[in-house]
Amino acid sequence: MAQEFHYSATTEKGLDEAVAALEAALKDRKFGVLWQMDIPSKLKEKGVDFDKPYRVLEVCNPHEAKQVLTQNPMVGYFLPCKLVVYEHEGKTVIGLPKPTALMGVIGDDSLMDTARRVEATLKEAVDEAAR
Repeated sequence: MAQEFHYSATTEKGLDEAVAALEAALKDRKFGVLWQMDIPSKLKEKGVDFDKPYRVLEVCNPHEAKQVLTQNPMVGYFLPCKLVVYEHEGKTVIGLPKPTALMGVIGDDSLMDTARRVEATLKEAVDEAAR
């Protein structure tokens, strides 16, 4: 059976509150938010109506990034790590593509220990932000 591609948690928090909680949880784990995109605003700039609240955060731990890029430059295709926060059926969802699933695409087993460690850390941050 194939591994599930993502990890997600739901919360009763509003979107902005969930994003702020996620940013704080990431900072506590030495991950910085490099960039955040508000999808509806960006699409509206381009003349496209999309009214579903949806944010994409790109995050990075520079030490982990250096390690995996040194081992295999193809990892850059997946960096920085992405997390999403969006509203779905009256709840706020916080999620991420699993680093282990992404690294599995490359087929370099030497990266899996780091991918598991990063994934565990990001899942902890998501869970904390959702509480």
